[in-house]
Amino acid sequence: MSGDRPLLAITMGDPGGIGPEVCAKALASEAVHEVCRPLVVGDAAVVADAVRFCGLGLAVRAVGRPAEARYQRGTIDVLDLHNLPPAQLRPGQVTAEQGRASFEYVARAIELAREGLVDANVTGPISKAAVNAAGFHYAGHTEIYAEKTGSHDYALMLVEGRFRVVHVSTHVSLRRAIDAVRTPRVLKVIELAHAAVGRLNRGRARLAVAGLNPHCGEGGLFGSEDDEQVAPAVRAARERGIEVEGPLPADTVFPKLKGGQYDAVVAMYHDQGHVPVKLLGFHYDGATGAWTSVAGVNVTLGLPIIRTSVDHGTAFDRAGQGTANAQSMIDAIQLAATLVRSPR
Repeated sequence: MSGDRPLLAITMGDPGGIGPEVCAKALASEAVHEVCRPLVVGDAAVVADAVRFCGLGLAVRAVGRPAEARYQRGTIDVLDLHNLPPAQLRPGQVTAEQGRASFEYVARAIELAREGLVDANVTGPISKAAVNAAGFHYAGHTEIYAEKTGSHDYALMLVEGRFRVVHVSTHVSLRRAIDAVRTPRVLKVIELAHAAVGRLNRGRARLAVAGLNPHCGEGGLFGSEDDEQVAPAVRAARERGIEVEGPLPADTVFPKLKGGQYDAVVAMYHDQGHVPVKLLGFHYDGATGAWTSVAGVNVTLGLPIIRTSVDHGTAFDRAGQGTANAQSMIDAIQLAATLVRSPR
């Protein structure tokens, strides 16, 4: 792309959640405009409403294509899809209309990236229930991106500063997650983690692989998957020149990651990887009694395009109040810009 700063398509998420608000607040930040040219993909009227109730004093400018945007601080350029009439906006509610709109924002952002009109995608939070109510049957953003880009070997990486966790499986039942722990899949995720972390670090990537079972199965007493499926993947990765250790007990590997012994951990399933990241990224507000995600970024590895995302949900209970924290969106935008500039 032309220009000193990468052009990022930022989907505003479900209109009824906090997505429009965190987009608006993030684009009020000087730090965002220093690293990219941000283009919100969504409905200009919804973004304008978020600007209003947040008291941001920003202009909202609807455009029909990326080339029409000005990319100036003080103005939010919105690729206006006109998908949700203002009369259908229902803050704090799950509706099929809002689910359809949020899905179509994502689909358009993917098209822009695949056509080379933007350098990367950054996604706001969607409601899986709303998207499915609209007739689009996906478990989440990751699956939408995989299908729309024809990707088969992909993985989710959560990033909280230098605390990085890549997942063998995510939005499946625990039973299916156990079944997914197979040598080819674990090896592929190690390779994806190695490539992504090496890109972020501009070189060395020291990886650890968490075991599936307590104490990595304790020699078969608590399960054989670690010996039969995980360990062979780690050996194969080492033979390919990857600096990796494992399987290691999950109850001790994450403190080592936090301490800097590793650059990333490969986790076997959703909660094993998400819990430690959420522990770092969530903040409890004693005044309101609310838990808020103040940091953390979701990255989809293995796609032909760059996609980062906030690491929180729609927070329907807080929609329209002007109290949402935009730090995760700011972090997602900054990481996307870093990945655009980093050699593949």
